[in-house]
Amino acid sequence: MKTLTAVLLGAGSRGRYIYGPYAEKFPNELKFVAVAEPDDERRQRFAEIHQIAEEHVYNSWEKAFEQGKIADVMIICTLDRMHYIPAMKALELGYHVMLEKPMSPNVRECIELEQASLKHKRLLVVTHVLRYSPFWSGIKKCVEDGELGAIGTIQLTENVGYHHMVHSYVRGNWRNSEETSPMILAKSCHDLDLISWLMDEPCTAVSSFGSLLHFKPENAPEGSTDRCIDGCEVERECAFSAIKMYLQQPADQWARYMTHDLSREGIIRALKEGPFGRCVYRCDNNVVDHQVVNMEFASGANANFIMSGLTKSGTRRVQIMGTQGEIIGDMDKGSFTLYRYATGEEIEIKCSVQEDGHGGGDERMVSSFLKNVHQFDRNPSQGLTSATASLQSHLIAFASERSRLQQGRSIKLTEMYEKEEAGV
Repeated sequence: MKTLTAVLLGAGSRGRYIYGPYAEKFPNELKFVAVAEPDDERRQRFAEIHQIAEEHVYNSWEKAFEQGKIADVMIICTLDRMHYIPAMKALELGYHVMLEKPMSPNVRECIELEQASLKHKRLLVVTHVLRYSPFWSGIKKCVEDGELGAIGTIQLTENVGYHHMVHSYVRGNWRNSEETSPMILAKSCHDLDLISWLMDEPCTAVSSFGSLLHFKPENAPEGSTDRCIDGCEVERECAFSAIKMYLQQPADQWARYMTHDLSREGIIRALKEGPFGRCVYRCDNNVVDHQVVNMEFASGANANFIMSGLTKSGTRRVQIMGTQGEIIGDMDKGSFTLYRYATGEEIEIKCSVQEDGHGGGDERMVSSFLKNVHQFDRNPSQGLTSATASLQSHLIAFASERSRLQQGRSIKLTEMYEKEEAGV
């Protein structure tokens, strides 16, 4: 198979640390021939690594379209509110597209993207990467093999972890839903996608509760300052100290996401001048730090999802309760246990997670996308995480946020979809 060429829009963390390294590791499969990135250092560094010609190095995503279609695929890693327009343009030009989740923070745009992929007969793969991981694909196989009988209930908990919470959703890019997406969409559409995939039937209704409980001005301790580095009297005992997080831990753990200069001086400068040095109680954040979602499905089965940023670990834990068996698993441990009611057997299934991010799913996702592109003309499969496959989980996320803002009122998904499609 020929090497597929790609345009990258957005050389942030996903572009730099997932897609770029894949092309370096498998140069016979993927080659980047263009990059669009507003940050000078990120753009030039990516261009140097992948030896991209100067005329195809752009400082905005718009410029990547000025020369028409210049590659086989486009990988879109821009911020949430910059997904829709470039994805639509790429599909119209004939690109196969890999799009970072969520498709869009606007429900109508999600519907239009799915319709556009079908209209233009192009792949639009959404990066619901967990479906590709050994842990979740192993659970899915047990379900498909009938080990559980009919599923009655799924309970899934996403422990965001307080480090990730304060970095991304209090101080960072996804802190404010007016600028990006609600937390349930930006972070947890992964989990809603897993539930939708495992249940494999239409979701009919959703209700949800959640709030910003802790990271707000009224909870700022006495003696705290606007920035952790400004002589805060309680910094040493604060669990969320930016000094502890970015300066006292290995720089590549968190600091690499806030500054290019990982010297002590560079990190201190970023803490003094950038958003990541702010006190977690004095940021312009508004997304929730905890939320629960209840889902009803067509068969009468139901699911419960819990998201919390007030946790130590960042693992996901799942319990699937069926008529013939049960699964209980912990993604961090990389194993789940299958309980068979009829025989009393307890079977522990271990899955390798010592690979790339998302439990080994990232690399498998890119590989699957490239294979689908190669096979598309003779076998036009939309792929495991196509826009069509992903649309229901996006709708569940939008319904969840609407319900949360309406004190838990039940939202009917079919009604919501029909109104959005009709433009009501």
